[in-house]
Amino acid sequence: MVFVTLGTNDESFERLLKAIDKAIDKGLIKDKVVVQAGCTKYESKNMEIMDLVPREKFDELIKKCDLLITHGGVGSILTGVNNDKKVIAVARLAKYKEHGNDHQLQIVENFGKLGYIIPVTNVDDLDNALKQVKTFKPKKFVSNTNNFIKIIEDYIDSI
Repeated sequence: MVFVTLGTNDESFERLLKAIDKAIDKGLIKDKVVVQAGCTKYESKNMEIMDLVPREKFDELIKKCDLLITHGGVGSILTGVNNDKKVIAVARLAKYKEHGNDHQLQIVENFGKLGYIIPVTNVDDLDNALKQVKTFKPKKFVSNTNNFIKIIEDYIDSI
């Protein structure tokens, strides 16, 4: 199963859903596609689309999916990476009024350079990402949170 999450942004990300629909029609995606579309309004005969799902259902979909296609939000990317999923992250762009600025380009590019995800900065490259994902071996994400907590605790203890 492919799970697509567009986040909870107020802006539409219909451009990504159109690209996924085309990829399904081309046979690049053969699995069931379930979409958490947020505020994006889109109809498709190829996908099961829901606006927002409760957290428990979202977590269940993450666990069941073989591939996560997501917008370039850090939380969505980390959810996939932390659950050992193959992730294709597509940046929302300001020029299409999908976001207020282009910070998702930097997020997607940096996670990609580190080997955690397959980055897509232009939806025209989605087909290539779908071909690449078949052999993609994501790097295991290791959180540095515990190290930061220890540094802060050590500092507080030294005061």
